[in-house]
Amino acid sequence: QQECLTIDTTNILFIFGGAFVGLDKIIEKRLSSSSLGFGGELKAQKEDSDAALRQLQPQDLIKFGLIPEFIGRVPVTVSLTALDEDALVRILTEPKDSLIKQYVKLLEMDGVKLVFEDEAIRAIAHKAIELNTGARGLRSIMEDIMLDTMFDAPDEKDVKEIIVTKAVIEKRAKPTVVTNGGEQSA
Repeated sequence: QQECLTIDTTNILFIFGGAFVGLDKIIEKRLSSSSLGFGGELKAQKEDSDAALRQLQPQDLIKFGLIPEFIGRVPVTVSLTALDEDALVRILTEPKDSLIKQYVKLLEMDGVKLVFEDEAIRAIAHKAIELNTGARGLRSIMEDIMLDTMFDAPDEKDVKEIIVTKAVIEKRAKPTVVTNGGEQSA
C-alpha cells in the first residue's frame, strides 16, 4: 500500500517568475481599441513595454498560454522594470561578491593588482543593455573581456598591475600591463 503525503500550504508563499517574451504585445493588443477604416485612429507612438506590463490582467496570461487553473491560483501579479545602466554598475561593484571584486581577488592571488576604470565598468553595463541581457549577461561579458588576461597573467613575470579601460571593453585595445620595472604595454 502506498501512503499519500499531504502538505499544508497555508503559510507557504509561492513565487513564480520568468521572462514572458511577447506578453507585452498581447497586453498592448487588448488595450488598443483602434479600428480600421475611415473612423479608425492611427497610433502615433509605440507604448513602452514596461508600461504595458503594468496593465497585466489574468486573461492576458491565459492568452499567452498559461492554463486557467494555474492562473486562478496566482492571486497577485507584479511586473519588474528593466535595469538601467546605473543599477548594472551597482551590481558590478557594490555587493561583497560582485563580479569586479571576484576578478580583482582572483588576480590578487597571483600577486597582480587589477584595476577597472570607472568608464570601463560603465561600458560593461552599457554593453549588457545593448545586448538586452540585463544582469544575467554581465558575467558572460566579463568572461569575454577577461579571458585572455586571466589565462596569461599567472604565467607572465614581473606583472605588477593590469588596467582595464573603456577601450578594452569596446575591443579597441588590450588591457594595460604595468610591470615591476614600471614599463607599460597594451
